[in-house]
Amino acid sequence: MTARVIVIGLDGLEPTLVQRWIDSGDMPAIGRLRERARWGALRSTLPCATFPAWTSLMTGVNPGEHGVFDFARLIKGSYDVAFDGALARRRPTLQRLVSDAGMRVASIGFPGTWPPEPINGVVISGFDSPVAVGIDDSFVHPPELAAELRSRFGRYVFADFAETHTWLPGWHRRAADKLARGLERRLALADHLLGREPWDLFMVHFGESDTAGHHFWAFHDPASPRRPTSVAADLEGVLRGIYVALDRAVARLVERAGEGAAVLLASDHGFGGSSAKVLHLNRWLAEQGHLRFNPRPGLTQRATALGIKAGMALAPGRLQERLWRLARPLAGRAEARRRFGGIDWGGTLAYSEELSYHPSIRLNVQGREPMGRLAPREVGPFTDRLIEALEALRDPWSGRPVVARAWRREALYQGAAVDQAPEVVLDLALDGQYTYNCLSSQGPGPAWRWLSAGERLGAKGAGMNGTHRREGFWLLSGEGSAPRRKRAEMVDMAPTVLAALGLAAPSWLEGCSQWRLQPDARPLGDVEATRAARGGYTPAQQAIVEARLRKLGYI
Repeated sequence: MTARVIVIGLDGLEPTLVQRWIDSGDMPAIGRLRERARWGALRSTLPCATFPAWTSLMTGVNPGEHGVFDFARLIKGSYDVAFDGALARRRPTLQRLVSDAGMRVASIGFPGTWPPEPINGVVISGFDSPVAVGIDDSFVHPPELAAELRSRFGRYVFADFAETHTWLPGWHRRAADKLARGLERRLALADHLLGREPWDLFMVHFGESDTAGHHFWAFHDPASPRRPTSVAADLEGVLRGIYVALDRAVARLVERAGEGAAVLLASDHGFGGSSAKVLHLNRWLAEQGHLRFNPRPGLTQRATALGIKAGMALAPGRLQERLWRLARPLAGRAEARRRFGGIDWGGTLAYSEELSYHPSIRLNVQGREPMGRLAPREVGPFTDRLIEALEALRDPWSGRPVVARAWRREALYQGAAVDQAPEVVLDLALDGQYTYNCLSSQGPGPAWRWLSAGERLGAKGAGMNGTHRREGFWLLSGEGSAPRRKRAEMVDMAPTVLAALGLAAPSWLEGCSQWRLQPDARPLGDVEATRAARGGYTPAQQAIVEARLRKLGYI
Protein backbone atom coordinates (compact mmCIF):
# COMPACT_ATOMS: atom_id res chain seq x y z
CA MET A 1 0.00 0.00 0.00
CA THR A 2 1.35 3.40 -0.99
CA ALA A 3 1.24 6.04 1.72
CA ARG A 4 2.11 9.63 2.31
CA VAL A 5 5.07 9.80 4.68
CA ILE A 6 6.01 12.26 7.42
CA VAL A 7 9.57 11.96 8.79
CA ILE A 8 10.27 13.70 12.11
CA GLY A 9 13.96 13.90 12.99
CA LEU A 10 14.49 14.14 16.75
CA ASP A 11 18.18 14.87 17.14
CA GLY A 12 19.91 12.87 19.87
CA LEU A 13 16.69 11.38 21.26
CA GLU A 14 17.78 8.78 23.84
CA PRO A 15 15.73 5.53 23.71
CA THR A 16 16.01 4.77 27.44
CA LEU A 17 14.54 8.18 28.26
CA VAL A 18 11.76 7.67 25.72
CA GLN A 19 10.93 4.37 27.45
CA ARG A 20 11.04 6.00 30.91
CA TRP A 21 8.76 8.86 29.98
CA ILE A 22 6.33 6.72 28.02
CA ASP A 23 6.00 4.54 31.12
CA SER A 24 5.45 7.61 33.32
CA GLY A 25 2.80 9.01 30.97
CA ASP A 26 4.88 12.07 30.05
CA MET A 27 5.12 11.10 26.35
CA PRO A 28 1.64 9.79 25.51
CA ALA A 29 1.71 10.59 21.77
CA ILE A 30 4.81 8.54 21.02
CA GLY A 31 3.50 5.89 23.41
CA ARG A 32 0.27 5.56 21.40
CA LEU A 33 2.17 5.49 18.12
CA ARG A 34 4.47 2.77 19.45
CA GLU A 35 1.53 0.47 20.24
CA ARG A 36 0.89 0.03 16.53
CA ALA A 37 4.40 0.61 15.19
CA ARG A 38 7.65 -1.07 14.36
CA TRP A 39 10.20 0.50 16.67
CA GLY A 40 13.46 0.01 18.52
CA ALA A 41 17.10 0.99 18.69
CA LEU A 42 18.53 2.78 15.66
CA ARG A 43 22.25 2.15 15.24
CA SER A 44 24.12 5.25 14.15
CA THR A 45 27.25 5.73 12.12
CA LEU A 46 30.75 5.95 13.55
CA PRO A 47 31.31 8.67 14.44
CA CYS A 48 27.79 8.96 15.83
CA ALA A 49 27.78 12.63 14.92
CA THR A 50 25.30 15.01 13.31
CA PHE A 51 26.56 15.32 9.74
CA PRO A 52 27.53 11.73 8.87
CA ALA A 53 24.52 10.23 10.66
CA TRP A 54 21.79 12.41 9.12
CA THR A 55 23.48 12.15 5.73
CA SER A 56 23.38 8.34 5.98
CA LEU A 57 19.67 8.54 6.85
CA MET A 58 19.00 10.75 3.83
CA THR A 59 21.15 8.80 1.34
CA GLY A 60 20.87 5.20 2.53
CA VAL A 61 24.64 4.66 2.35
CA ASN A 62 27.59 4.68 4.75
CA PRO A 63 29.96 7.67 5.07
CA GLY A 64 32.53 5.96 2.84
CA GLU A 65 29.97 6.20 0.04
CA HIS A 66 28.39 9.60 0.69
CA GLY A 67 31.66 11.27 1.72
CA VAL A 68 30.44 13.25 4.77
CA PHE A 69 32.43 12.36 7.89
CA ASP A 70 32.10 15.69 9.70
CA PHE A 71 31.04 19.31 9.08
CA ALA A 72 34.63 20.00 7.99
CA ARG A 73 37.37 18.11 6.17
CA LEU A 74 41.11 18.24 5.91
CA ILE A 75 42.21 19.65 2.56
CA LYS A 76 44.32 17.10 0.69
CA GLY A 77 47.97 17.99 0.48
CA SER A 78 47.80 20.38 3.44
CA TYR A 79 47.03 20.61 7.14
CA ASP A 80 44.24 23.15 6.55
CA VAL A 81 40.53 22.66 7.21
CA ALA A 82 37.61 23.42 4.88
CA PHE A 83 33.95 23.75 5.86
CA ASP A 84 31.76 22.22 3.19
CA GLY A 85 28.95 20.16 4.77
CA ALA A 86 26.53 18.92 2.12
CA LEU A 87 28.83 19.97 -0.71
CA ALA A 88 30.98 16.94 0.10
CA ARG A 89 28.01 14.61 -0.42
CA ARG A 90 28.47 12.11 -3.25
CA ARG A 91 25.05 10.44 -3.28
CA PRO A 92 21.59 11.90 -3.94
CA THR A 93 19.29 12.39 -0.99
CA LEU A 94 15.99 10.72 -0.31
CA GLN A 95 14.39 14.12 -0.95
CA ARG A 96 15.99 14.31 -4.38
CA LEU A 97 14.96 10.77 -5.38
CA VAL A 98 11.34 11.27 -4.35
CA SER A 99 11.21 14.61 -6.15
CA ASP A 100 12.65 13.04 -9.31
CA ALA A 101 9.83 10.49 -9.16
CA GLY A 102 7.38 13.38 -9.59
CA MET A 103 6.23 13.56 -5.98
CA ARG A 104 5.92 16.64 -3.76
CA VAL A 105 8.53 16.98 -1.02
CA ALA A 106 9.10 19.33 1.93
CA SER A 107 12.36 19.23 3.91
CA ILE A 108 12.83 21.51 6.93
CA GLY A 109 16.01 22.08 8.90
CA PHE A 110 17.99 18.89 8.36
CA PRO A 111 21.75 19.35 8.89
CA GLY A 112 23.79 18.90 5.75
CA THR A 113 21.17 20.24 3.31
CA TRP A 114 22.79 23.50 2.21
CA PRO A 115 22.69 24.57 -0.55
CA PRO A 116 18.98 23.77 -0.88
CA GLU A 117 18.24 21.38 -3.70
CA PRO A 118 15.86 22.63 -6.41
CA ILE A 119 13.33 19.88 -5.80
CA ASN A 120 9.64 19.56 -6.53
CA GLY A 121 8.59 21.20 -3.27
CA VAL A 122 10.32 23.24 -0.58
CA VAL A 123 13.62 23.02 1.27
CA ILE A 124 14.73 24.99 4.31
CA SER A 125 18.40 24.23 4.90
CA GLY A 126 19.96 23.26 8.22
CA PHE A 127 22.36 25.25 10.39
CA ASP A 128 25.23 24.69 7.93
CA SER A 129 23.60 27.29 5.69
CA PRO A 130 25.90 30.34 5.33
CA VAL A 131 23.36 32.81 6.72
CA ALA A 132 24.28 33.92 10.23
CA VAL A 133 21.06 35.63 11.32
CA GLY A 134 17.66 36.28 9.81
CA ILE A 135 15.83 34.67 6.92
CA ASP A 136 17.55 34.83 3.56
CA ASP A 137 16.53 33.43 0.18
CA SER A 138 19.89 31.66 -0.20
CA PHE A 139 18.92 28.89 2.23
CA VAL A 140 15.39 28.15 1.02
CA HIS A 141 13.91 26.70 -2.14
CA PRO A 142 12.12 28.21 -3.86
CA PRO A 143 13.85 31.51 -2.96
CA GLU A 144 10.58 33.45 -2.82
CA LEU A 145 9.55 31.32 0.17
CA ALA A 146 11.94 33.42 2.30
CA ALA A 147 9.64 36.46 2.19
CA GLU A 148 6.65 34.39 3.33
CA LEU A 149 8.59 32.87 6.22
CA ARG A 150 9.99 36.24 7.26
CA SER A 151 6.59 37.94 7.30
CA ARG A 152 4.90 35.12 9.20
CA PHE A 153 7.62 33.93 11.60
CA GLY A 154 10.20 36.73 11.76
CA ARG A 155 13.85 35.80 12.16
CA TYR A 156 14.77 32.20 11.37
CA VAL A 157 17.39 31.67 14.07
CA PHE A 158 20.13 29.07 13.77
CA ALA A 159 22.22 30.05 16.80
CA ASP A 160 20.02 31.73 19.37
CA PHE A 161 22.62 31.44 22.14
CA ALA A 162 26.34 30.67 22.32
CA GLU A 163 26.90 27.12 23.60
CA THR A 164 30.48 27.98 24.49
CA HIS A 165 29.43 30.47 27.20
CA THR A 166 28.01 28.09 29.79
CA TRP A 167 30.14 29.68 32.51
CA LEU A 168 28.11 32.91 32.41
CA PRO A 169 25.76 33.43 35.40
CA GLY A 170 22.23 32.34 34.56
CA TRP A 171 23.29 30.77 31.23
CA HIS A 172 21.43 27.49 31.77
CA ARG A 173 18.11 29.14 32.64
CA ARG A 174 18.35 31.42 29.60
CA ALA A 175 19.32 28.45 27.42
CA ALA A 176 16.37 26.40 28.67
CA ASP A 177 13.96 29.22 27.83
CA LYS A 178 15.44 29.71 24.36
CA LEU A 179 15.36 25.99 23.65
CA ALA A 180 11.65 25.85 24.47
CA ARG A 181 10.86 28.91 22.35
CA GLY A 182 12.99 27.65 19.45
CA LEU A 183 11.14 24.33 19.47
CA GLU A 184 7.80 26.11 19.33
CA ARG A 185 8.99 28.29 16.41
CA ARG A 186 10.10 25.24 14.44
CA LEU A 187 6.83 23.46 15.20
CA ALA A 188 4.76 26.47 14.10
CA LEU A 189 6.70 26.73 10.85
CA ALA A 190 6.38 22.99 10.15
CA ASP A 191 2.69 22.99 11.03
CA HIS A 192 2.13 25.90 8.63
CA LEU A 193 3.92 24.24 5.72
CA LEU A 194 2.41 20.81 6.41
CA GLY A 195 -1.05 22.33 6.17
CA ARG A 196 -0.39 24.03 2.82
CA GLU A 197 -0.88 20.97 0.65
CA PRO A 198 -1.01 17.14 0.73
CA TRP A 199 2.72 16.41 0.57
CA ASP A 200 3.91 12.98 -0.51
CA LEU A 201 6.99 13.28 1.72
CA PHE A 202 7.26 15.79 4.56
CA MET A 203 10.47 15.91 6.63
CA VAL A 204 11.24 18.13 9.64
CA HIS A 205 14.20 18.17 12.03
CA PHE A 206 14.16 19.21 15.71
CA GLY A 207 17.55 19.75 17.35
CA GLU A 208 16.48 20.68 20.89
CA SER A 209 16.77 17.18 22.37
CA ASP A 210 20.44 17.11 21.33
CA THR A 211 21.27 20.53 22.77
CA ALA A 212 19.43 19.81 26.02
CA GLY A 213 21.20 16.45 26.31
CA HIS A 214 24.60 18.10 25.98
CA HIS A 215 24.03 20.81 28.57
CA PHE A 216 21.43 19.46 31.01
CA TRP A 217 22.36 15.79 31.44
CA ALA A 218 24.24 16.43 34.69
CA PHE A 219 21.20 18.26 36.10
CA HIS A 220 18.91 15.39 35.07
CA ASP A 221 21.10 12.47 36.23
CA PRO A 222 21.58 12.18 40.03
CA ALA A 223 24.57 9.84 39.57
CA SER A 224 26.45 12.02 37.07
CA PRO A 225 30.06 12.73 38.10
CA ARG A 226 29.53 16.15 36.55
CA ARG A 227 26.46 17.03 38.65
CA PRO A 228 26.61 20.32 40.61
CA THR A 229 26.51 20.12 44.40
CA SER A 230 22.99 21.56 44.46
CA VAL A 231 20.52 21.50 41.59
CA ALA A 232 17.40 23.66 41.35
CA ALA A 233 14.23 21.75 40.53
CA ASP A 234 13.56 23.75 37.38
CA LEU A 235 17.01 22.91 35.95
CA GLU A 236 16.70 19.26 36.94
CA GLY A 237 13.55 19.02 34.82
CA VAL A 238 14.74 20.80 31.66
CA LEU A 239 15.64 17.64 29.73
CA ARG A 240 12.33 15.96 30.56
CA GLY A 241 10.52 19.17 29.61
CA ILE A 242 12.11 19.17 26.14
CA TYR A 243 11.12 15.52 25.59
CA VAL A 244 7.57 16.30 26.69
CA ALA A 245 7.43 19.28 24.30
CA LEU A 246 8.71 17.10 21.45
CA ASP A 247 6.01 14.54 22.22
CA ARG A 248 3.41 17.32 21.90
CA ALA A 249 5.04 18.41 18.61
CA VAL A 250 4.81 14.85 17.28
CA ALA A 251 1.12 14.69 18.25
CA ARG A 252 0.36 17.97 16.48
CA LEU A 253 2.20 17.09 13.27
CA VAL A 254 0.78 13.57 13.07
CA GLU A 255 -2.74 14.97 13.50
CA ARG A 256 -2.04 17.58 10.80
CA ALA A 257 -0.70 14.88 8.44
CA GLY A 258 -4.05 13.13 8.66
CA GLU A 259 -5.29 9.56 8.41
CA GLY A 260 -3.35 7.26 6.15
CA ALA A 261 0.02 8.97 6.54
CA ALA A 262 2.94 6.77 7.53
CA VAL A 263 4.98 8.26 10.38
CA LEU A 264 8.71 7.75 10.80
CA LEU A 265 10.45 9.08 13.92
CA ALA A 266 14.24 8.84 13.98
CA SER A 267 17.16 10.12 16.02
CA ASP A 268 20.67 10.32 14.61
CA HIS A 269 22.16 8.92 17.83
CA GLY A 270 21.31 8.46 21.49
CA PHE A 271 22.66 10.20 24.60
CA GLY A 272 24.36 9.60 27.90
CA GLY A 273 26.43 11.27 30.57
CA SER A 274 30.09 12.23 30.42
CA SER A 275 32.84 11.16 32.79
CA ALA A 276 35.01 13.63 34.67
CA LYS A 277 38.16 12.06 33.15
CA VAL A 278 40.00 13.56 30.17
CA LEU A 279 42.19 11.79 27.61
CA HIS A 280 44.45 13.98 25.46
CA LEU A 281 45.11 11.78 22.44
CA ASN A 282 47.97 13.84 21.02
CA ARG A 283 49.79 13.72 24.35
CA TRP A 284 49.28 9.96 24.41
CA LEU A 285 50.71 9.75 20.88
CA ALA A 286 53.68 11.82 22.05
CA GLU A 287 54.24 9.38 24.92
CA GLN A 288 54.29 6.56 22.36
CA GLY A 289 56.92 8.39 20.31
CA HIS A 290 54.56 9.03 17.40
CA LEU A 291 54.08 12.81 17.78
CA ARG A 292 56.32 15.75 18.66
CA PHE A 293 55.12 19.11 19.92
CA ASN A 294 56.68 22.42 18.93
CA PRO A 295 59.54 23.62 21.19
CA ARG A 296 57.41 26.58 22.29
CA PRO A 297 54.33 24.51 22.91
CA GLY A 298 51.03 25.79 21.70
CA LEU A 299 51.67 29.54 21.93
CA THR A 300 50.23 30.28 18.51
CA GLN A 301 47.48 27.74 19.04
CA ARG A 302 46.51 29.24 22.39
CA ALA A 303 46.62 32.79 21.04
CA THR A 304 44.37 31.80 18.13
CA ALA A 305 41.91 30.03 20.43
CA LEU A 306 41.82 32.95 22.88
CA GLY A 307 41.32 35.47 20.08
CA ILE A 308 38.44 33.47 18.63
CA LYS A 309 36.86 33.01 22.06
CA ALA A 310 37.12 36.72 22.86
CA GLY A 311 35.65 37.71 19.50
CA MET A 312 32.73 35.34 19.86
CA ALA A 313 32.08 36.41 23.45
CA LEU A 314 32.18 40.15 22.89
CA ALA A 315 30.69 40.64 19.42
CA PRO A 316 26.90 40.46 18.85
CA GLY A 317 25.60 38.08 16.18
CA ARG A 318 25.43 40.47 13.24
CA LEU A 319 28.87 41.90 14.02
CA GLN A 320 30.27 38.36 14.24
CA GLU A 321 28.98 37.73 10.73
CA ARG A 322 30.70 40.89 9.42
CA LEU A 323 33.96 40.09 11.21
CA TRP A 324 34.15 36.61 9.76
CA ARG A 325 33.27 37.90 6.30
CA LEU A 326 36.25 40.26 6.54
CA ALA A 327 38.42 37.36 7.71
CA ARG A 328 37.20 35.02 4.95
CA PRO A 329 40.66 34.17 3.53
CA LEU A 330 41.47 32.73 6.96
CA ALA A 331 38.30 30.66 7.35
CA GLY A 332 39.38 27.10 8.01
CA ARG A 333 43.02 28.07 8.40
CA ALA A 334 42.32 29.52 11.85
CA GLU A 335 40.56 26.32 12.85
CA ALA A 336 43.51 24.27 11.59
CA ARG A 337 45.87 26.45 13.62
CA ARG A 338 43.74 25.92 16.73
CA ARG A 339 43.74 22.15 16.25
CA PHE A 340 47.30 21.61 15.08
CA GLY A 341 49.29 24.71 16.01
CA GLY A 342 51.22 22.87 18.72
CA ILE A 343 52.37 20.00 16.49
CA ASP A 344 55.88 19.76 15.03
CA TRP A 345 55.06 18.02 11.75
CA GLY A 346 58.68 17.15 11.07
CA GLY A 347 58.71 14.88 14.10
CA THR A 348 55.18 13.44 13.83
CA LEU A 349 54.04 10.09 12.44
CA ALA A 350 50.45 10.19 13.69
CA TYR A 351 48.13 12.82 15.16
CA SER A 352 44.54 13.37 16.24
CA GLU A 353 42.13 16.21 15.56
CA GLU A 354 41.09 15.61 19.18
CA LEU A 355 37.38 15.97 18.49
CA SER A 356 35.46 14.56 21.44
CA TYR A 357 32.53 13.52 19.21
CA HIS A 358 34.89 11.93 16.64
CA PRO A 359 37.92 10.37 18.42
CA SER A 360 40.25 9.28 15.65
CA ILE A 361 43.87 9.29 14.48
CA ARG A 362 45.37 10.33 11.16
CA LEU A 363 48.77 9.43 9.75
CA ASN A 364 51.37 11.91 8.49
CA VAL A 365 52.50 10.11 5.32
CA GLN A 366 55.45 10.95 3.10
CA GLY A 367 54.43 12.21 -0.33
CA ARG A 368 50.87 12.90 0.80
CA GLU A 369 51.16 15.50 3.55
CA PRO A 370 53.49 18.49 3.13
CA MET A 371 55.81 17.31 5.92
CA GLY A 372 54.92 13.62 5.94
CA ARG A 373 57.20 11.37 8.00
CA LEU A 374 55.71 7.90 7.73
CA ALA A 375 56.94 5.95 4.70
CA PRO A 376 54.07 4.57 2.58
CA ARG A 377 55.39 1.01 2.94
CA GLU A 378 55.14 1.40 6.74
CA VAL A 379 51.51 2.51 6.81
CA GLY A 380 50.07 -1.01 7.19
CA PRO A 381 52.43 -2.32 9.89
CA PHE A 382 52.37 0.99 11.76
CA THR A 383 48.56 1.02 11.77
CA ASP A 384 48.50 -2.53 13.15
CA ARG A 385 50.84 -1.55 16.00
CA LEU A 386 48.84 1.61 16.70
CA ILE A 387 45.54 -0.29 16.89
CA GLU A 388 47.09 -2.88 19.20
CA ALA A 389 48.36 -0.14 21.54
CA LEU A 390 45.03 1.68 21.53
CA GLU A 391 43.05 -1.44 22.35
CA ALA A 392 45.51 -2.16 25.19
CA LEU A 393 45.07 1.36 26.62
CA ARG A 394 43.79 1.32 30.19
CA ASP A 395 42.20 3.91 32.46
CA PRO A 396 45.03 4.79 34.88
CA TRP A 397 42.61 4.95 37.85
CA SER A 398 40.26 2.01 37.25
CA GLY A 399 42.42 -0.22 35.05
CA ARG A 400 39.50 -0.74 32.66
CA PRO A 401 39.90 -0.67 28.85
CA VAL A 402 39.39 2.78 27.32
CA VAL A 403 38.92 1.75 23.68
CA ALA A 404 36.19 -0.80 22.92
CA ARG A 405 37.53 -1.09 19.38
CA ALA A 406 39.96 0.77 17.16
CA TRP A 407 38.77 0.51 13.57
CA ARG A 408 40.84 0.66 10.42
CA ARG A 409 38.88 2.95 8.15
CA GLU A 410 38.74 0.23 5.46
CA ALA A 411 37.03 -2.12 7.93
CA LEU A 412 34.49 0.48 8.96
CA TYR A 413 33.63 2.19 5.67
CA GLN A 414 33.16 1.13 2.06
CA GLY A 415 33.09 3.35 -1.00
CA ALA A 416 34.92 5.91 -3.09
CA ALA A 417 35.37 8.39 -0.22
CA VAL A 418 37.05 6.06 2.29
CA ASP A 419 40.42 7.76 1.80
CA GLN A 420 38.98 10.99 3.27
CA ALA A 421 38.37 9.34 6.65
CA PRO A 422 40.97 9.21 9.45
CA GLU A 423 43.06 6.04 9.18
CA VAL A 424 41.93 4.88 12.64
CA VAL A 425 38.48 5.56 14.15
CA LEU A 426 37.94 4.88 17.86
CA ASP A 427 34.84 3.41 19.47
CA LEU A 428 35.45 4.31 23.11
CA ALA A 429 34.44 2.12 26.04
CA LEU A 430 32.47 3.64 28.91
CA ASP A 431 33.87 4.73 32.26
CA GLY A 432 31.21 2.84 34.18
CA GLN A 433 28.11 4.40 32.63
CA TYR A 434 29.86 7.54 31.40
CA THR A 435 31.80 8.58 28.31
CA TYR A 436 35.47 9.57 28.42
CA ASN A 437 36.25 13.13 27.30
CA CYS A 438 38.75 13.62 24.47
CA LEU A 439 39.94 17.23 24.63
CA SER A 440 42.57 19.32 22.87
CA SER A 441 46.14 18.92 24.15
CA GLN A 442 47.36 22.40 23.14
CA GLY A 443 50.94 21.29 23.80
CA PRO A 444 52.80 18.72 25.91
CA GLY A 445 51.64 17.48 29.29
CA PRO A 446 50.04 14.43 30.91
CA ALA A 447 47.84 12.33 28.64
CA TRP A 448 45.26 11.89 31.43
CA ARG A 449 43.71 14.30 33.89
CA TRP A 450 40.54 15.02 35.82
CA LEU A 451 38.29 17.94 34.98
CA SER A 452 38.56 20.76 37.46
CA ALA A 453 35.47 21.78 39.45
CA GLY A 454 34.97 24.76 37.13
CA GLU A 455 34.97 22.50 34.06
CA ARG A 456 32.39 19.99 35.22
CA LEU A 457 29.34 21.47 33.49
CA GLY A 458 31.46 21.93 30.36
CA ALA A 459 30.69 23.60 27.06
CA LYS A 460 30.90 22.68 23.42
CA GLY A 461 34.55 22.27 22.56
CA ALA A 462 35.44 21.90 26.25
CA GLY A 463 33.81 18.62 27.25
CA MET A 464 30.04 18.77 27.66
CA ASN A 465 28.31 17.01 30.55
CA GLY A 466 26.17 14.94 28.17
CA THR A 467 27.39 13.30 24.99
CA HIS A 468 26.39 11.12 22.06
CA ARG A 469 25.83 7.37 22.25
CA ARG A 470 25.64 5.18 19.19
CA GLU A 471 22.12 3.75 19.62
CA GLY A 472 19.30 6.16 18.87
CA PHE A 473 15.56 5.59 18.50
CA TRP A 474 13.27 4.91 15.57
CA LEU A 475 9.57 4.27 15.13
CA LEU A 476 7.57 3.50 11.99
CA SER A 477 3.78 3.58 12.08
CA GLY A 478 1.65 2.67 9.09
CA GLU A 479 -0.20 -0.17 7.39
CA GLY A 480 2.85 -1.38 5.48
CA SER A 481 4.90 -2.12 8.59
CA ALA A 482 3.92 -4.88 11.00
CA PRO A 483 4.13 -3.80 14.68
CA ARG A 484 7.13 -5.31 16.48
CA ARG A 485 10.29 -4.32 18.29
CA LYS A 486 13.17 -4.26 15.82
CA ARG A 487 16.71 -2.91 15.69
CA ALA A 488 17.57 -0.96 12.56
CA GLU A 489 20.48 0.93 10.97
CA MET A 490 20.61 4.54 9.77
CA VAL A 491 20.94 3.32 6.19
CA ASP A 492 17.62 1.42 6.51
CA MET A 493 15.60 4.61 6.76
CA ALA A 494 15.89 5.80 3.12
CA PRO A 495 14.74 2.51 1.51
CA THR A 496 11.96 2.29 4.12
CA VAL A 497 10.58 5.70 3.15
CA LEU A 498 10.86 4.91 -0.56
CA ALA A 499 8.97 1.62 -0.08
CA ALA A 500 6.20 3.40 1.84
CA LEU A 501 5.87 5.80 -1.10
CA GLY A 502 5.58 2.89 -3.54
CA LEU A 503 9.08 3.34 -4.94
CA ALA A 504 11.62 0.55 -5.37
CA ALA A 505 14.99 1.65 -4.02
CA PRO A 506 17.97 1.96 -6.38
CA SER A 507 20.35 -1.00 -6.22
CA TRP A 508 23.14 1.06 -4.63
CA LEU A 509 21.22 1.77 -1.42
CA GLU A 510 22.77 -0.29 1.36
CA GLY A 511 19.91 -0.50 3.83
CA CYS A 512 16.97 -2.86 4.20
CA SER A 513 13.41 -1.55 4.01
CA GLN A 514 11.26 -1.94 7.12
CA TRP A 515 8.12 -1.43 5.00
CA ARG A 516 6.58 -4.17 2.87
CA LEU A 517 7.44 -3.36 -0.74
CA GLN A 518 4.47 -3.87 -3.04
CA PRO A 519 4.82 -5.89 -6.29
CA ASP A 520 3.77 -2.86 -8.32
CA ALA A 521 6.39 -0.55 -6.75
CA ARG A 522 7.81 1.93 -9.24
CA PRO A 523 11.52 1.34 -9.91
CA LEU A 524 13.77 4.38 -9.59
CA GLY A 525 16.68 2.81 -11.41
CA ASP A 526 20.24 3.94 -10.82
CA VAL A 527 19.91 7.55 -11.91
CA GLU A 528 22.74 9.63 -10.43
CA ALA A 529 24.09 6.56 -8.66
CA THR A 530 27.48 8.19 -8.22
CA ARG A 531 28.85 11.64 -8.73
CA ALA A 532 31.77 13.70 -7.58
CA ALA A 533 31.27 16.00 -4.65
CA ARG A 534 30.35 19.53 -5.64
CA GLY A 535 32.75 22.41 -5.21
CA GLY A 536 33.13 23.71 -1.65
CA TYR A 537 31.81 26.90 -0.10
CA THR A 538 33.14 30.19 -1.36
CA PRO A 539 35.60 31.88 1.05
CA ALA A 540 32.85 34.25 2.24
CA GLN A 541 30.44 31.34 2.85
CA GLN A 542 33.14 29.38 4.70
CA ALA A 543 33.71 32.37 6.97
CA ILE A 544 30.01 32.67 7.85
CA VAL A 545 29.58 28.93 8.40
CA GLU A 546 32.66 28.95 10.62
CA ALA A 547 31.20 31.80 12.67
CA ARG A 548 27.96 29.89 13.30
CA LEU A 549 29.72 26.61 14.05
CA ARG A 550 31.80 28.42 16.65
CA LYS A 551 28.73 29.98 18.25
CA LEU A 552 27.05 26.58 18.31
CA GLY A 553 30.26 25.23 19.84
CA TYR A 554 31.12 22.66 17.19
CA ILE A 555 34.60 24.17 16.75
